[in-house]
Amino acid sequence: CITRDLRWGTPVPEEGYEDKVFYVWFDAPIGYISITANYTDEWEQWWKNKDVRLVQFMGKDNIPFHTVIFPCTLLAASIPSNPKENFSLLDSISVCDYLQYEGGLKFSKSRGTGVFGNQAKETGIPADVWRYYLLSVRPESSDTAFDWDSMCERVNGELINKFGNL
Repeated sequence: CITRDLRWGTPVPEEGYEDKVFYVWFDAPIGYISITANYTDEWEQWWKNKDVRLVQFMGKDNIPFHTVIFPCTLLAASIPSNPKENFSLLDSISVCDYLQYEGGLKFSKSRGTGVFGNQAKETGIPADVWRYYLLSVRPESSDTAFDWDSMCERVNGELINKFGNL
């Protein structure tokens, strides 16, 4: 079952399936690679490189997808007789509890809840600042929340005022 009856998603390009979209976990691997290709012509440096160490950070509900379905999709799309065309496979996965959005809502692209890559980029906040904050609130033993006020306090109080003054 790789289709859903939803309004958003990647349409199934087949006659008779006009009201169907691909299940998000089926088309996500295509999206991971295509988003990289959208930003750089050198996308194969990451996705078709035996020397790449692919490490993923996931919420606890994504374990089956990212440890079974995603690697199987990449293996199926690889060409065994031509190793240069093989996709980079998962080397390591780090899983944690949920990082929720302000007010305890689960991050959800389908519901538009949370902050996602392009939105984070549009804020103008440097990637290293995002990395610092997200690692500092990473939910290791229970769910935690992303909060804009908390981010400002932590970045200003710790990253700038403490580490910045060393």
